[in-house]
Amino acid sequence: MSALRLEELSAGTIVAVNTLGLKPGQEQFVTPVSYAAAAAVTPAHTAWQRVVLDNDRVVGFIHGNFDPDAPQEEFRAALWRINVDADAQGMGVGTFAVRALIEEARRREVERLTVLWERGEDGPEAFFLFIGFVPIGETPYGEVIGAIQLSE
Repeated sequence: MSALRLEELSAGTIVAVNTLGLKPGQEQFVTPVSYAAAAAVTPAHTAWQRVVLDNDRVVGFIHGNFDPDAPQEEFRAALWRINVDADAQGMGVGTFAVRALIEEARRREVERLTVLWERGEDGPEAFFLFIGFVPIGETPYGEVIGAIQLSE
């Protein structure tokens, strides 16, 4: 990987994002049920969506949400989705993207960032734990609620 960079999601990059490949077995972990339901009613102005580029190639996508008025605390500042192309996994793309989201959360003076994930083989749990998210609960659907504290 050469120098990674972020760009806002745009009409020019959305097709590439939609065609990011997955490794076998990852399909079931792409979007937790709770996030899919919440995304249907989330205002667009709260979304922070970025593509990760390696040179001019789209290798990842991250969707964060910042809505301090969300009724459910786990949706007030959250990592909603991260996708890294199968060929780019294990090369720091996901870590780069999540660290950028964490920096954006700090810039917005957010105290805690959350994420939901499903447990299972080939799932994202090890990645989220590596980044520093800590399980703090479970949704009614059985997904793990993870959080990373950004302020002391």
